[in-house]
Amino acid sequence: MQTIEVTEFGDDDVLARVERDRPEPGPGEVLIDVEAAGVNFADVMQRRGHYHGGPEPPYVPGMEAAGTVAAVGDGADREVGERVVAMVGGGGYAEYVTAPALALFDVPESMSFAEAAGFPVQFLTAHHCLHDWGGLDADESVLVHAAAGGVGTAAVQLADHHGAEVFGTASTAEKLALAERLGCDHPINYTEVEFSEVTHDLTDGAGIDLVLDGVGGETFRESVDALSHFGRVVAYGAASGEPGTVDTATLLFGNKSVEGFHLGQAMERDPERVYAAVPELSALLRDDVLEVVVGQTFDLADAAEAHRALENRETTGKVVLEP
Repeated sequence: MQTIEVTEFGDDDVLARVERDRPEPGPGEVLIDVEAAGVNFADVMQRRGHYHGGPEPPYVPGMEAAGTVAAVGDGADREVGERVVAMVGGGGYAEYVTAPALALFDVPESMSFAEAAGFPVQFLTAHHCLHDWGGLDADESVLVHAAAGGVGTAAVQLADHHGAEVFGTASTAEKLALAERLGCDHPINYTEVEFSEVTHDLTDGAGIDLVLDGVGGETFRESVDALSHFGRVVAYGAASGEPGTVDTATLLFGNKSVEGFHLGQAMERDPERVYAAVPELSALLRDDVLEVVVGQTFDLADAAEAHRALENRETTGKVVLEP
């Protein structure tokens, strides 16, 4: 089968097409005939060797795979032919991948496989950052960075559905228009203004109750400045390549707090807590309350081009590979 392999840490040219034997499902696993694989910024960070605890080359990247069940291992309560999407520990950039049966989500006929591949990481991350970790109340304000990106488009919709006042940052008019269509009340072009100043102005000096920050670096520090008294930041990534740091005195005298969220680590340590959100999210997607925004699709062989577009911030919504 065809796969995309990271041969060594580096730029996108280290992504190579490699033929591997088709895997066989073990006990409790299924084999998925992949129709679409999700591309995440974490894939880029892993490829560059900047991802804490990430895999060592050579490896096949990819955390999400959607398709049909091609084979079933012993003890796996699944049927060949079922439409599913799975979160996998790696290996999604391939024509076939194995996954634990317990990690599968059903894909309704009304949803394309490309849309399904954009569901697990984005919506589970957004949901838990907003609610389980962020504790968002309906009468609060929330600031979502990269509001037109994968997690961002999910978070904007979920926060709006919850009744919160939604602020969102992006770098172009097109991206801001998308965020606004999805429910962002206050789109902010961070290339033109200091978002912390804008949010304080728009809240009459009160600040933001909750910030979702997947950027790190200076953006994280400004996110803390944007907080209200008793506000909190949930840090779920460091797309800037620089982790966020904070002066504890700022937290102390503002009664502010910082939470950290990592979907993979949370699933490893408390999968029941993570998966508890799946029925609600699935129902909202099925009822068209939420949508998976698929921005660009690429052939599997063009994975390097997909990484390049994502890394250069030329994409909106979810980026997907199709074998």
